[in-house]
Amino acid sequence: MASQEQIHFINFSRKLSVNTIFFLVPLYFLKIGFNGWQIGIIISCFAFAPLLFSFPTGWVNDRFSIKRVIQGALLALSLLFLLASWTKNFFLMAIIFLFLGIANNALDVSTNSLYYKDERDMDINKKYGLLVFWISLGPAVGTLLGGILTYFTSFQILFYAFSLFILAVLASVRNFGQEKFELVSIKEYKLNLIRKKTIFFSILIFILTLHWGVEGTVYSPFLKKFFQLNNLQLSLYISLPLFALAFSAFFIGLLKYNARINKRIFLFSMLLSGLGLILMVQSNVYLSFLFRIVHEIGDGFLGALNFLFISRLFEKRSIGGSSGVLLAIMTMGQMVGALFFSPLGYKVGLQYPFLISGLLLVANAGFGNYVFRREEY
Repeated sequence: MASQEQIHFINFSRKLSVNTIFFLVPLYFLKIGFNGWQIGIIISCFAFAPLLFSFPTGWVNDRFSIKRVIQGALLALSLLFLLASWTKNFFLMAIIFLFLGIANNALDVSTNSLYYKDERDMDINKKYGLLVFWISLGPAVGTLLGGILTYFTSFQILFYAFSLFILAVLASVRNFGQEKFELVSIKEYKLNLIRKKTIFFSILIFILTLHWGVEGTVYSPFLKKFFQLNNLQLSLYISLPLFALAFSAFFIGLLKYNARINKRIFLFSMLLSGLGLILMVQSNVYLSFLFRIVHEIGDGFLGALNFLFISRLFEKRSIGGSSGVLLAIMTMGQMVGALFFSPLGYKVGLQYPFLISGLLLVANAGFGNYVFRREEY
């Protein structure tokens, strides 16, 4: 089994590159002439892949291999970043982002499977707090570096840099140790997923992830239009709150596991995240930035606890495929959010996606309270 440190390194590296592209690339798309619908479609193509590939990847992880999937996905990411740097055609870019989504999804599912299956003794709050800390630290560092790079050079150089970086990560990832696999029937996966508590939790996380579609389509253009930020200032606005996200996830790891307290923090964090989105939409950039930090703190708590709840939903022998389906549901939320909020924002105002998605998060906290009263997680 790969060490936890190795999993954290892969997660940090892939999130550094992929999420930086996710946050900054709408500015590049606008620069080369894409409109709101086209940006929404491209980001939705990226989000679409997990709908088809999350469960098969998780099943392969449970039954055959994790190491080979991770290595193949890293190589694909590197090549796709290179292709994206050469492409200005909408249809080709959509195809590239579809395959970027497949590669990123393979890494998501496989690194999660490795971590879920790790049986080393550790308080589970600490275990998943650390996981989300490294996952969140990658985008924070990457967006800061990406903004600096695009400010002084170009988006093409950013794509080249990440292509080489991922190749270097691939070269360093070799020894995963002995992998343990079991034969899991499709019926067992089905029984895992049709339970009432799984269905409730799936609805909860689908609504939660709708706002991911906002962040991938209108976030950076909103900052550009409303506050006239250049790429360097914009990257600082985006990246610095992400450090708050990472350290709030780390804070969850400092708390001893307690199911009742975890559920209360989860609901409070949903409110915090939603209110942060709503209140960041104002004319004062400093207050907007402050409430963005509030949003990211909420998201950090939510991220760590989301992994923790999923780890308790399924047995380790089948958690690869079962958690892959939940990841597909989360990315479906991202895809639906992108398709809805991108054209809405570019047509009626870039602030409205933040307001609406924030209100949905606040309402989702009420639904979460209902779910947690009925089911144990």
